Amino acid sequence: MSKKGGMGKFVAGAALGAGLGVLFAPKKGSETRRELKVKLDEFIAGVKDIDMDEVKAEFEDKIDGIQRELKDLDKEKVVKIAKKKAEELKKKAEDLVDLAIEKGTPVLRDAAEEVRLKTIDVTKEVLKKLEDAEVK
Repeated sequence: MSKKGGMGKFVAGAALGAGLGVLFAPKKGSETRRELKVKLDEFIAGVKDIDMDEVKAEFEDKIDGIQRELKDLDKEKVVKIAKKKAEELKKKAEDLVDLAIEKGTPVLRDAAEEVRLKTIDVTKEVLKKLEDAEVK
């Protein structure tokens, strides 16, 4: 960051703060308006000192960073993450079935088994859609 751009931002911020201070100060209206005009003139002078090339470069850097992140979030990584999550879900569903069997309640065991099977079906369906999208 150049000193000129940094200084311009500082001046602009200081002028804005001073202008707000003037507005809220307990003074006579004409005196407040006069001080406000002076502060606005200072603010405008500070804005003129802002380096637009620097501001443009900062925006470009931010946009480039966002674009790099979007490229990193490619379909291959999404499928890999989805497969990992599918395995985690399958394991949790199996743990649920094991708990129901351990507690010895047929109703819970049957319901847990249905949840496990449905979890497997849903994860397979999601993975297939992701893999099909990856091929396109």
